[in-house]
Amino acid sequence: MTRKTRTPVVTGLLLAAGGGRRLGGRPKALLEHRGRPLVEHAVHVLREGGCDRVHVVLGAAAEEVRARARLAGCTVTVNPGWTEGMGSSLRAGLGALTGTGADAALVLLVDQPGIGADAVARVRSAYRSRTSLVAASYHGERGHPVLFGAGRWADIAAGALGDQGARAYLRAHRDAITLVECSDVAQAYDIDTVEDLKHLE
Repeated sequence: MTRKTRTPVVTGLLLAAGGGRRLGGRPKALLEHRGRPLVEHAVHVLREGGCDRVHVVLGAAAEEVRARARLAGCTVTVNPGWTEGMGSSLRAGLGALTGTGADAALVLLVDQPGIGADAVARVRSAYRSRTSLVAASYHGERGHPVLFGAGRWADIAAGALGDQGARAYLRAHRDAITLVECSDVAQAYDIDTVEDLKHLE
């Protein structure tokens, strides 16, 4: 009798806590894109890319985001230390995922609307085990989204400080990273400044 193999659970982890300091204090989650808040667009991208579960980390204007964005079906964590930078949101998200049965977290940043479901699906499909380390690449340069197998979460969280997120960990483990080229299906720009707002539709 053949043993049924369990389908791995890859949970989408959306980091959406930023306060948009260089945007005059406009929370990034609430920037409008295609008629809806950016956070809602990003949740849709994760779901379309194959993440059945989506976990959202909020920070700046969290209550307003909850009120204005349709986040039904998502698990929401509010990071009280969001002003410390993205590292604190990554720690909060991975901490909240621990014990949920997820085999990996596929991390997407709310301020990268040029990354769509195709890139998410490619990175997700490169999952192999709970030690998987996968990143989208753009013309050979590592970018987002990234996938972290659950066996790596504790070490990644321990090094997630300031605005670095997992950068130091990824640099130290570059030989273990599976790079998935996505430049043909996505654009990895950030919405950081007023000038960047031209990318929103």
